[in-house]
Amino acid sequence: NAGKPQIAYRETITTNAHGVGKLIKQSGGRGQYGHVEVDVRPAERGKGLVVENKIVGGIIPREYIPAVKKGIQEAVLNGVLGGYPVVDVEVDIVYGSFDEVDSSDLAFKLAAIFAMKDGFKQGKPILLEPIMKVENITPDEFQGDICGDLSRRRGSINSIETRGHLATIHAEVPLAELFGYATAIRSLSKGRSSYSMEPSHFQPVPANLVAAILDQKEGK
Repeated sequence: NAGKPQIAYRETITTNAHGVGKLIKQSGGRGQYGHVEVDVRPAERGKGLVVENKIVGGIIPREYIPAVKKGIQEAVLNGVLGGYPVVDVEVDIVYGSFDEVDSSDLAFKLAAIFAMKDGFKQGKPILLEPIMKVENITPDEFQGDICGDLSRRRGSINSIETRGHLATIHAEVPLAELFGYATAIRSLSKGRSSYSMEPSHFQPVPANLVAAILDQKEGK
C-alpha cells in the first residue's frame, strides 16, 4: 500500500525459556569457539532489556562477559517473528564454556546472539503494536457516529464527558487503524469535530491479525 507509513511494531516473549548458543569452528589453524546459555523471561511492560551475569567459577572467563552482553544487546534489535525490536525481557547469563586457544570476543558475541535467538523461539514470542490516546471533541449529535467509527478501528472508549452540546471522547486506538482518520472525522461530523492523539503504550496484536502483518513485512 504505497504511502502508508510503517508501524513500529515490537516483539516480546510470553513465557520463561532457556537458550543455547554455540559457535564452534575448529579444523586446522586458529578456530572459533564460544558457548553461551541464557535464561530469558518476560519483564513488565516498559521495562526494556535487563541483563544479569550469573556465571560462577569462570566457566566463561570474565574478559569475555562484555562480548556476551554486547551479543545480547544486538540480538534484541531483531526478533524472530518479523525482525522487529524485542522489548521487556530479562536475561540471565547462566552457563557456557570456552577454549584456551580458539575462544575470542567475536566467538562469544555470536554465541550470545545464537543463544538469545534460541531463547526467543522457545519463549512463545508475540507481536506488540503501538496504541494511541485519542481525544475527540465533537457536537453531541455526532457522538454516536464518532464512537461507532472508533469501535470499528479496534478502539476502546475510556470515557465521555459532555459540556453543553459538546462531547469529549477519550479512547485508545491502535496506530495501525488510524490512517485516514482526519478525513473520516471530517466526513462523519461535517467538519465540526476536532481530535488530537499521542502515543500511549504497546499491547499484543490480536492473534487473527498477526499473520497478515508478518506477510506484509515480507512483501507477500
